[in-house]
Amino acid sequence: MSPTPLLTPSSPHVHGGSSIPALMKAVIWALLPAAAMGVMVFGWSALFVMLITVAACMVTERLANAIRRRPSTLNDQSAALTGLLLAMTLPPNSPWWMCVVGGFFAMLISKHLYGGLGYNMFNPALIARVFLLVSFPVQMTTWPAPAPLLSEHALSLSEGLAMIISSPFNTPELLDAIATATPLGQYRTEVSMGHTVREALGGNYGFDLFAAVGGMIKGSLGETSALLLTLGGIYLLRKKVITWHIPISMLLGTVVPAIIFWYTNPAKYPDPFFHLVTGGLILGAFFMATDMVTSPVTPKGQLLFGFGCGLLTYLIRTWGGYPEGVSFAIVIMNATVPLIDQYSRPVIYGKAKKHA
Repeated sequence: MSPTPLLTPSSPHVHGGSSIPALMKAVIWALLPAAAMGVMVFGWSALFVMLITVAACMVTERLANAIRRRPSTLNDQSAALTGLLLAMTLPPNSPWWMCVVGGFFAMLISKHLYGGLGYNMFNPALIARVFLLVSFPVQMTTWPAPAPLLSEHALSLSEGLAMIISSPFNTPELLDAIATATPLGQYRTEVSMGHTVREALGGNYGFDLFAAVGGMIKGSLGETSALLLTLGGIYLLRKKVITWHIPISMLLGTVVPAIIFWYTNPAKYPDPFFHLVTGGLILGAFFMATDMVTSPVTPKGQLLFGFGCGLLTYLIRTWGGYPEGVSFAIVIMNATVPLIDQYSRPVIYGKAKKHA
């Protein structure tokens, strides 16, 4: 009689009811109101930037799968989401070729060279933005003034398309004609010349804070509406796509030092509300830093990661080489995730804690 083989099956697993396509669709739905607001504020050229960037990411995803002889992953919606997130970090009048290069870099270099979805070390959209920023600094820091649809300054559909397509290399003359400074850029430039915050930005910081919350300020598509981005983040929290740990700790990481320095020297450092409603802090806190592939797995690690993202954002904004630091901050903290996971692992059940 042969002995009965000893079977050691794996632990039972319960499916959470979620899926990658469902998660990606939820994030896309959460982003759409702010994206639509970006089109309303900056006109049709912003819509073409989104369409070209999403298309570039999806085409590159399909080609990468073909090269790697893998089944198509377009249906998981991750390529479309990466394209939309990348578009939200770009100037609303970005030339078509820069959208294509960014999409190609995000999907092929940042994602598939690491093994595809779930294996990438850095957020693909953000690392692509950093690549574009250091490669094409003039185009990436040229911000058009808002020209809302239906206003007398708005470009028609054909003019918006011509802005993106017919100026393939956007001449310096054109860039000078449409360039304006973002609130963060104006603050950094003027203060570095010895002016105070109020001299740099004027009374009440020179712009309507309520307009900043609503989205009527210069910047990338993802900087336009702090209100709609926050509502999108709350939607993701309610759908349990993300948890509160990274967004809240990242906002605190920026706000806490902003309060300290503003309190000690308000003539040199703007108040914390300025940091909240300008730049890409809200977009980064709710939609970028929370990428489950490139962020820690434990709540303790997520709190440390998020606070580090916020603190680095404030340091770069205040003393770094660029007026906006969200992208660099998150990418730098992405690199620390393996170390954070190593030292934030919970104690295994039944194992005694180590005491100093």
